[in-house]
Amino acid sequence: MIATGDVIPARYTDVTIRERGDDFLYPVAATKEITSAGDLTVINLEAPLIEDCPYHDSGLLFCGRPGIIAAFQAGGVDVVTLENNHIANQGPEGISETIQHLEAGGMRWADRDTPAIVDIRGLKFGFLAYNGVEYTLPREEMIAQIKALRPKVDILAVAVHWGAEYVSIPQAIPPVADDNPVDIAHLAIDAGADLLIGNHPHWVQAVEVYKGKFIAYAHGNFIFDQMWSYETRVGVIGKYTFYDDTLVAVEFTPTLIQDYAQPVPLEGVERQAVLDGMKAASQELASGLR
Repeated sequence: MIATGDVIPARYTDVTIRERGDDFLYPVAATKEITSAGDLTVINLEAPLIEDCPYHDSGLLFCGRPGIIAAFQAGGVDVVTLENNHIANQGPEGISETIQHLEAGGMRWADRDTPAIVDIRGLKFGFLAYNGVEYTLPREEMIAQIKALRPKVDILAVAVHWGAEYVSIPQAIPPVADDNPVDIAHLAIDAGADLLIGNHPHWVQAVEVYKGKFIAYAHGNFIFDQMWSYETRVGVIGKYTFYDDTLVAVEFTPTLIQDYAQPVPLEGVERQAVLDGMKAASQELASGLR
């Protein structure tokens, strides 16, 4: 299974696509071979996709255009999670239109009320998604939904939008994100989740193994326009390998956003520096949890 950082085909990412003659495949040109190599690829889409998305090169009301579906298809995307603080930027109608475009493109989607279940060679993968940014995460509802889905799938992944931005250690930031990601992740695993896929901080964050289950607190940015710092340009593509229903290997491929839109795999010293940073953050997190 492949998971990426935040995908936000809005603002200057969309401007770049327009300036390149509506080249919607440009954002995935350097990574599609990696993401499409998985049996199952999941992304968090943090902008509604609407036909009449206007040109916007600034602001925090996002939208992308349906042409980006072709990029998702080229990148092998199977499941799209729709729980975050920007998916509703164009109102309920924007979410409904987004779902129509995803389904027309052959993709499953998941939110807090709608799990996605995908059968891969006889193994059933289940996905739930939750947003804890600008909303208090519904803990009891999450626990109940995980427990309800658990007997229906072999592997249960929970994607959560959570925590403080621009930090490498997961943490709450009231009143924007009241819930500590560590608490939420542990609750989800206690309820029956096998894997936590985190996003929102726009930095790559620590990872943790809790009761034998893996937590990736933030994969950083994947497709987005935050070129204003090195850290916000960095993301990791997570490769999660299962043998039957057991996670047996995790591998991260660091990427760096170029030209406001295109993540490119890092190599050599830069690649290793990102992985070393994840390791240091993970050790710091572990020390604080003892």
